[in-house]
Amino acid sequence: MTRKQRRLTLIGGSGAVLAVAIGLVLYALSGSIVFFNSPTDIVEKHPSPATRIRLGGMVKPGSLEHGADLRIRFEVTDGNSEVPVRYQGVVPDLFREGQGVVAEGTLGPDGTFDADTILAKHDERYMPKEVVEALKKSGRWQENSADFAGAKK
Repeated sequence: MTRKQRRLTLIGGSGAVLAVAIGLVLYALSGSIVFFNSPTDIVEKHPSPATRIRLGGMVKPGSLEHGADLRIRFEVTDGNSEVPVRYQGVVPDLFREGQGVVAEGTLGPDGTFDADTILAKHDERYMPKEVVEALKKSGRWQENSADFAGAKK
């Protein structure tokens, strides 16, 4: 082999290895690139109990229950489906019924979402784009609704 042929073989081989590595990384991440799953997604997909996911939607009015030792229970809804959530810990100051929320955790075998992290909207006008899109898709989004007043489009 000439020097030029060795160099081209080395460059071609390196490119092939890099392409395979990128393909494997993209394949591994393809199921977890979504920022959150809506309650309808959870009901339809039935993720396994060991799978760590993010659940996003609105805290259903009338569903918030406070228990002992900072335990709370509530339901997250997108207008079509509801998912019950259990959480133990301090919730953000802006967490309340009728507001957008993203909970991180796993789905229990009984269908209750066991959250270990609760994220609430950061000011009075913000709602994650994905939550707005899920609400629009479900038909619950209304531009001038009092329930969603001030949320960004």
